[in-house]
Amino acid sequence: MTGRDGLERRRLLGLLGASATAAVAGCLVDYSEGEDGSEDDGDDQAQVYEPTHEDVEAGPIEFVDTQGCAVCSMTPTNYPRRQSQLVHENGQAAVFDSPGCLFAYIASSTPDSPIADAWTTDFGTRELIDATEAHFVLITDEDAADDPMGIDPRPFADREDAMAFLDEWEAEELTEDDVMVGIDDVDLETASIYRGKRLPDE
Repeated sequence: MTGRDGLERRRLLGLLGASATAAVAGCLVDYSEGEDGSEDDGDDQAQVYEPTHEDVEAGPIEFVDTQGCAVCSMTPTNYPRRQSQLVHENGQAAVFDSPGCLFAYIASSTPDSPIADAWTTDFGTRELIDATEAHFVLITDEDAADDPMGIDPRPFADREDAMAFLDEWEAEELTEDDVMVGIDDVDLETASIYRGKRLPDE
């Protein structure tokens, strides 16, 4: 469970940081080509996200160069240290270039079918792990994180690794309450820390 005390503070800090870096943060500003071939100016409104794959019997599926993130359209294979994915019980699935986008999808997607399984990349081992049991450290200091696409939570398969990261992270005061186990508690408030400009207002 996450500690809700301070989530509002972290959300505000995350939104302020996102505003300051929107020009360079790929997952916060979408510069993909529009239907007419022109570059999107990134002024798109927050939206509700849909699956990008059908008829997935089991996952995880292979990440390939032709896939686009279901949230920001960036190519997950360009970010092998951050890529994530999930599959719904009805076989619909979605891939993401980062755990921040995974959070955004979970908080703002429409499929009637529940999520059956999800995976993300362990921040330490760089291996794909079960996101339903992962330990996500909810960092918020964007300057200290120096992430390529805004800011992302830090997923770890093992609690010990998450706690070790907490001990080493000096940019902000985080505690065990800032570690979310699994994805069941991902909501708009939490997801907005990482992808606030791509989410509807609460």
